[in-house]
Amino acid sequence: MYVYKMGNRAPEIIICSFIVVSLLVIHFFTDLLHVLLSGSSAVDATLSQLIESQSSDYAWLLKLLVNCFGYSCVFLPGYLIYKYVQRTNYLERGNKTFLHTAINMCITGNSSYESVDVIHIASNSGNSSEATIERGRPSKRTSSQEAVQLLWCFGGLMVSYLTWGVLQEKIMTQHYRNFAGESTKFKDSQFLVFCNRMLAFIVAVTYLQWQPATTHHRAPLYKYSYASFSNIMSAWFQYEALKFVNFPTQVLAKSCKIIPVMVMGKIMSKAKYESYEYVTALLISLGMIFFMSGSADSSKASGVTTLTGIFLLSMYMIFDSFTANWQGSLFKSYGMTSIQMMCGVNLFSSIFTGASLSVQGGFMDSLAFATEHPKFVFDMVILSICAAVGQLFIYHTIDVFGPVVFTIIMTVRQAVAIMLSCFIYQHSISMLGIFGVLIVFAAIFLRVYCNQQLRAKRKRAEANKPKTAV
Repeated sequence: MYVYKMGNRAPEIIICSFIVVSLLVIHFFTDLLHVLLSGSSAVDATLSQLIESQSSDYAWLLKLLVNCFGYSCVFLPGYLIYKYVQRTNYLERGNKTFLHTAINMCITGNSSYESVDVIHIASNSGNSSEATIERGRPSKRTSSQEAVQLLWCFGGLMVSYLTWGVLQEKIMTQHYRNFAGESTKFKDSQFLVFCNRMLAFIVAVTYLQWQPATTHHRAPLYKYSYASFSNIMSAWFQYEALKFVNFPTQVLAKSCKIIPVMVMGKIMSKAKYESYEYVTALLISLGMIFFMSGSADSSKASGVTTLTGIFLLSMYMIFDSFTANWQGSLFKSYGMTSIQMMCGVNLFSSIFTGASLSVQGGFMDSLAFATEHPKFVFDMVILSICAAVGQLFIYHTIDVFGPVVFTIIMTVRQAVAIMLSCFIYQHSISMLGIFGVLIVFAAIFLRVYCNQQLRAKRKRAEANKPKTAV
C-alpha cells in the first residue's frame, strides 16, 4: 500500500523537483554574475547595486539582461512542467490534489463553457498603453444622465492619468531628499512596475469579488503570461526611457505606436488596413520627427543618450503592440471579460517582477530607499493607485460610450499632459516642435473622423441590402 501511494505521488515529486532544481541553477548563475560584477566592490552589495555602479549610459542594458534572467525563474520551471505534463498525460491520470488542480487551471483552463461574442479595440492607457475590451451594451439614459456620465468618465481619465504622468516623470527624473538632507534619485524601474501591477491585481480581484463576472472564465492561465511578459517589458522600457528623453517626447512617441500596432496586426492576424490609416500613421511619424528635432533637452542631448532614448521608446512600442494583439486574440478565443483579463495579466506581471527583484536584491534596495525617503513612498502609492483606477475608467468609458469618445478623451489628455509637463518641469519646445505636436494631434483626430465615417458608411450599406426571402 505504501509503495502504491508513493507511485501515485511520483508525478508531484518530479514536478516539485523541476522547480527546486531550476531555482538552484538560477541561484548558482546569479552568484556567478555577482562575483563577476563585484570585482573590487564590497562583497555585501546586492546585484542591483552592482548594476547601478556600472556606466550610466549602458547600465540599462545590463539591467535588462538581469531582469530577463530573473523572469527565467518562472519561465524555466513552467516550461519543464508543461512538457512533462504533455508527455506523461499527468492531468488525465493524476490524483485530484491541489497541485493537480493548479496545473490543470494553468495549462487547460475550464473548457466546459461556450464562447461569447466579443470585440477588441486598441486604446491609450497608462500601463501598457493598450486596452482590450468587450462590446458595451447600450442603455437607455436621458441627456442629462449621459452628460453626467460623460463628465464622470472624462474627469476620471484626466485626473488619474495626468496625475500618473506627472508622478512618473517626478519619480524617474527628480531627486528625493532623505532625513539627513542628502539628495538622491530612485533608479529601479522594475520595483515601480511591480508595485503598479500588484495594486492593479488587487483592484481587479476586489472588483470581481464585489461584482462577479457574468462570463465564466475558460482560458488556460498560462495564456496570460505572454501578454504579461510583453506588458511588463513595455512598462520597464517606458520608465527607463525617461532617464534619456523628456516626458513630452515620450507622450508623443506613444502616438506613433499606431505603426507597430499595424505591423503586429499584419504579422499576427493578417489584418487589412484602409488607406487613411497608412496616411495618418505617416503624418504622426512626421510630426514626431519635427517634435524631436525642435525639443532637444540640453541635459540629455548627447548622441548616446538620444539614440538610447529612441531605442527604448521603440522597444516600448513594439512590446506594447504585441500586448494589444495578443489580448485581442485571447478575447476572441475565450471571451473573458476585461476585468478578468486585467486580473490574469497583472497576476503574472506581479510574479515575474517579484521573481526578478528577488534575484537582484531589488526589494531590499527599494525598500531601504523608501524608508529613507517618505515622499517617495507617497508618490509611489499615488502613482500605483492612479494606474489601477485609470484602467477601470478605461473599461467603463469604452463600455458606456464606445472607442471613439474614449480615443478623443485620451488624445486631449495627451495634449494637456505635454503642457503640464512643460510647465512643471520647465521643458522647452521650439516652434518646429510645436508644429510637430499639432501635426500629431491633427492626424489622430483625422484618423478618428475617418474611422467613424467608414463605420457609418458600412452600416448604411448593411441597412440598404435587400432582404432575401427565407
